[in-house]
Amino acid sequence: MQDFETQEQAFAEQIERELLEGRLNFPTALDVSLRVKKLADDPSSSLDDIARVVRAEPVLSAKAVRMANAVAMNPYGPPITSVMDAVRRIGLASLRCLAFAVSAEQLAQDHRSHTMRLIASGLWMHSVDVACWSHAIARETRKVSPDTAMFAAMMVDIGQFFLLARAADYPAMELNIDRFAGFVSTWNEPIGRTILEVFDLPESILDAYQTEHPYAGSWPPADLADIVMLASHATETPNPFQNLLGVQRPSLLDTEIEGVDREKLAELLASAKAGRQELLAAVCG
Repeated sequence: MQDFETQEQAFAEQIERELLEGRLNFPTALDVSLRVKKLADDPSSSLDDIARVVRAEPVLSAKAVRMANAVAMNPYGPPITSVMDAVRRIGLASLRCLAFAVSAEQLAQDHRSHTMRLIASGLWMHSVDVACWSHAIARETRKVSPDTAMFAAMMVDIGQFFLLARAADYPAMELNIDRFAGFVSTWNEPIGRTILEVFDLPESILDAYQTEHPYAGSWPPADLADIVMLASHATETPNPFQNLLGVQRPSLLDTEIEGVDREKLAELLASAKAGRQELLAAVCG
């Protein structure tokens, strides 16, 4: 117990120092995602520059081509067989999301501890499921770009991924996993928001990060934050840290949300489900 409290304090102090200094030590597994983001934001970069980075990562390139051939992305066009065409088809927002998904998957596999590996794997699946629901709901409602919705949703758990990766330096975290979940709950939001600011993301995505906000009360979903909120409740894959804390989210259709007609919500989710399933297979396959 004392070891946990000592390491918890050291971990918290390290995070506070990094936040105050405006720097975060990113896990190496996120390097690909950061490189793709940097190139996508550089007006002097070409699609060929971006495709070159993608080609260097076999898993990312294979999944980019698979995603480009999903009906949700390519409903009428011929099959995509090159990375360049795949990047052009899925767009930079979806590519950023996919790059992060691949990085997070690698992060989940890197953990030597069986317990931490299970948590990382579950967190990855939860993030991907929320992202795929967001894309599908945005595609059905046509309120925001599906690519943007997918990317924004993929960022919802980024603070938890960061803390999970850094916990390897503090072995007592694994031995007190329930208490570690409480630690993650405390630091998730400030770490996640700082990471999003480091990524220099638009304010709309920063707002969507607050998935616990009250629903706007209009129908259909009015903005990106509403879509991510609905997706985070519609996901069929639980967040492992919420499970450890005993937080159970009821089914979205069993939840009273002001301004939402349950029948219309059920129709929306039914229409979006096929698109969500197809993208889920593309990202996870």
